[in-house]
Amino acid sequence: MQELGGNVFLLDYSEQSLRMIRTLANADTARMILGDAIDCPFRDGTFDVVFHQGLLEHFPVPGPLLRENNRVLKRGGFLIVDVPQTFHFYTLMKHLLMSFGVWFGGWERQFTLDSLRNLLTVMGFEPVREYGDWSRPGIVYKIIRQLLLRLGICLPMYPKYVSRLTEAYYRLQNRLRRKKIFLYTVLSIGVIARKV
Repeated sequence: MQELGGNVFLLDYSEQSLRMIRTLANADTARMILGDAIDCPFRDGTFDVVFHQGLLEHFPVPGPLLRENNRVLKRGGFLIVDVPQTFHFYTLMKHLLMSFGVWFGGWERQFTLDSLRNLLTVMGFEPVREYGDWSRPGIVYKIIRQLLLRLGICLPMYPKYVSRLTEAYYRLQNRLRRKKIFLYTVLSIGVIARKV
């Protein structure tokens, strides 16, 4: 968005997260705002686009968050919501680890495309597009990385070396995800919805 001339605001309730973002992002062009997503410090109808990834699934009652998203969006503005989807190994693993109290993300839910679309519709949005993607790097690499971290071995989150096989696999994923059936195999799903 910044590259296209948009004004970008990053909202988080954690000062530590905002400090981390400042070190990773171009803090000169994105405004960092300390605040609560269910009580945003913005006027009604402020934004053309609201995007969140990895947020909605942490709300046992999602209504207050989505009502606040609706409030700060301009009429006709877009909400982009990205969440873990139900039909994936990640979801099974997550629930197993949550049952032992060792899941890094605390309590977390997941959605199907239908449940996410229906929720957004009930909250005053019109879904216009859906999408999904697999984890990159893959979930197996991330699990191995976490296990090695416990042994003091730190692999990069995003390895710089990408083999021809990996590149071919990513190209195959890009072709497959254009087919709706494969949206039921991806790690995360998303819906782009218009405020009505």
